[in-house]
Amino acid sequence: MEAVLEARGVSKRFPGVLALDGVSLALRPGEVHALVGENGAGKSTLIKVFTGVYQPDGGELRYQGGPAAFGTPLEAQRAGISTIYQEVNLVPMMSVARNLLLGREPRGRFGVIDAAAMYDEAERVLSGYGVDTDVRRPLRTLGVGAQQMVALARAVSVDARVVIMDEPTSSLEPREVETLFGVIRRLRDGGIAVMYVSHRLDELYRVCDQVTVLRDGRLAHTGPMAELERLKLISLMLGRDQNEVRTAGLTSFSRDHAEGDEQTAGDGAPVVEARGLTRRHVLDRVDVSVKPGEVVGLGGLLGAGRTETAKAIVGALPLDGGQVLVAGAPLRAGSTSAAIRAGVSLLPEDRKAEGIIPTLSVRENIALAALPSMGRAGVVSEAKIDRIVEIFMRRLRIKAASPHQLVSELSGGNQQKVLLARWLAVRPKVLLLDEPTRGIDVGAKAEVQALIDELAREGLGVLLISSDLEELVEGADRILVLREGAVVGELSGDEVTEERIMATIAEQSDGRAHA
Repeated sequence: MEAVLEARGVSKRFPGVLALDGVSLALRPGEVHALVGENGAGKSTLIKVFTGVYQPDGGELRYQGGPAAFGTPLEAQRAGISTIYQEVNLVPMMSVARNLLLGREPRGRFGVIDAAAMYDEAERVLSGYGVDTDVRRPLRTLGVGAQQMVALARAVSVDARVVIMDEPTSSLEPREVETLFGVIRRLRDGGIAVMYVSHRLDELYRVCDQVTVLRDGRLAHTGPMAELERLKLISLMLGRDQNEVRTAGLTSFSRDHAEGDEQTAGDGAPVVEARGLTRRHVLDRVDVSVKPGEVVGLGGLLGAGRTETAKAIVGALPLDGGQVLVAGAPLRAGSTSAAIRAGVSLLPEDRKAEGIIPTLSVRENIALAALPSMGRAGVVSEAKIDRIVEIFMRRLRIKAASPHQLVSELSGGNQQKVLLARWLAVRPKVLLLDEPTRGIDVGAKAEVQALIDELAREGLGVLLISSDLEELVEGADRILVLREGAVVGELSGDEVTEERIMATIAEQSDGRAHA
C-alpha cells in the first residue's frame, strides 16, 4: 500500500548537532505506526519536519504520492496532517467549546458566532471522548487529563488524513487511556494513518502495527511491531546488548523495602513536615513528613491532590489552614522564595509551563535559582556560574551542543535534567519531584531514577510523585495514598506493593476520574 506521508533520507542540522541523519519513515492509511527512541534520538525533530515547523536540510518529504513542502504548521494542518502534542497547546483562558472549535465555529447571520450551536456541538463531540463537563467554562479550570482529551478531540475532528500523537497518554487516567485507544482504532478502521510516539511499551504493543526506532538521529530499525520482542526493542533504543538490558531490571532504583530500608534511610527528625494542609475543595488536613535520606511517595489517581500537596509545601498554593516546618522551624506561608531559602525545592509536573524558560540558554536555566547566592552586592561571578553549570551538566549527563544552546532546542529528557540541575544547584535539604520521569525515554528515566537513589543516599529528603506505580514502589521507602485531597492510607516496608496501593485506592474510591 502506498504511503500517505513519507520521509525519504531526511536530514536536519542545528548548530553543532545533526538531529536527523538520512531518516526514512512511511505512514500508510489504516496503520498505527510507533515512533520510539531515547530522548535526543530525533523523534521530536522528525515530527516537526512532518508538520512544517522545520524544513529538512536534506532528503525528501512526500504526501499522498507526490513531493511535499510545508512552510508552516498551518499549511500542514490544512493539507490534512493533524498533531497532538505531549504538552497541551490550547488557549487556557478561552472556553472549552471555543478551544475545540477554534477557527471552525458555527456562524449565523452576518458571520456572528452561533454560541448555542457551538456549545451543543462541543458537548456532542466531547461526550464521545468521555469528557463530561460544562463546555462554557475556561479550559484552564479542567484537569490536565481532561485538557488533553479536548486537544485530542480537536485534532481528530479536523478532516485529517494523518494524525500524529506525541505522548498522548502522559497525563491520562486509565479510563481515559482506554477511550483514546478506542479513538485510535476508529481512525485506523477509517483509513487514517496514525503515528504514535510513546515511551510506554505496553501501549505500543496494544495499538501499533509498525514500529520505527531512532537512535542518535539515525534509523535503527523499522518493521512490524508484533515481530519485535520487547527486550530487543529496548536494546535497539539504548544501543546496548540484549543481555545487558535483561540484567538491568525494571527501573534503576535499588531501594529494598522488604529488608526494611527505613533502618538506613530516614533516620532522625523530619527535614520537612506539613501539618494539616487545608484548602477548600482541594486539600483536607494533609499531613506529610520527610526525613533526611528518605524517599516518600505520594500515590493516588489524577486529581487526588498530590501536585497540590507539593505546591502547598513550597508556598505555591495558598492555604486556608495548616503549617509547614523545615528542620522544626515554621516556614512563612505562601512564599516560594522563603521555601527555597529554607532548602525546599520543587521540580514541577509541567516543565513547559512551570519549569524551563525556553528563550534562555541551558546555562541560564541551570543558574537561575542559584544566582542570589553566587554574587556580592548584586554582582554575580561569571566564573562561578560556569563552574556550577559544568559540574551539573557533567553529573546529570545533559546532552547539549554547548551550555549556551537554547534549552527549548533540547529533548524532553534533557530539559528535565536541566530543571533538576537548577534545583540541585541551590543545595536543597528536600526535593519535591512531581512526575520526574513523565514523557522521557527509558534511558533518561533510568538516569533520573538512579540519581534520586544517589541523592537520598547522600542524605537528601525526597518527596516523589509518580503515576507509574512500578516507579513509586521501587523508588519510595513509604507511600502516602491520597484521594480527593485527603490522605487515606500509608504504606511502608512489605506493604509497599502495587497491589496494596491499588487496593487502598479502591477501598476509598469508586475509581471515576473528574475533570
